[in-house]
Amino acid sequence: MTKPKVFITRNLPTNLSILQEFADVEVWLERQPPAYEVLLSKVKGIDGLLCLLTDKIDEQLIETATNLRVISQMAVGYDNIDVSAATAKKIPVGNTPGVLTDATADLTWALLMASARRIVEADKFTRALRWQTWEPDLLLGADITGATLGIIGFGRIGQAVARRANGFDMKIIYTSKNRCIKS
Repeated sequence: MTKPKVFITRNLPTNLSILQEFADVEVWLERQPPAYEVLLSKVKGIDGLLCLLTDKIDEQLIETATNLRVISQMAVGYDNIDVSAATAKKIPVGNTPGVLTDATADLTWALLMASARRIVEADKFTRALRWQTWEPDLLLGADITGATLGIIGFGRIGQAVARRANGFDMKIIYTSKNRCIKS
């Protein structure tokens, strides 16, 4: 019995050995995504496609992939995939909602802290050998504890950022289509 063929459009930070037991897997190893023309040639004869948000999966590509049985997206969204074209050919499309919620909230919080406490500026100041001694007003930055945090959009990521802000006794204001009720 022939194994199904799977093409993965980027080298992923995971072990593919389980997938390789069941499928012939080809992985695009370049750091940049495959050019559209390359992707068109790679999808001929594959059964499964694991793509990223940087890959254009349009009607032409779906029509070119005559054996395609599934499209999986390693991203929350799927705006780069012509879902209508896939649906017309009865090809299911999967994505990974929520997979980056905590990582994005953590990065947001890291940037907030770095900005408020002037971390990048202090690092440059120190590396330039300008620091000589403690000074009462040198690179103080802004207090975060008790401050007000405004969040535009209060979906999964916005709420994850707000949860982190609770530990700093911050007042949270947000914009959202729906009011969030605290439980």
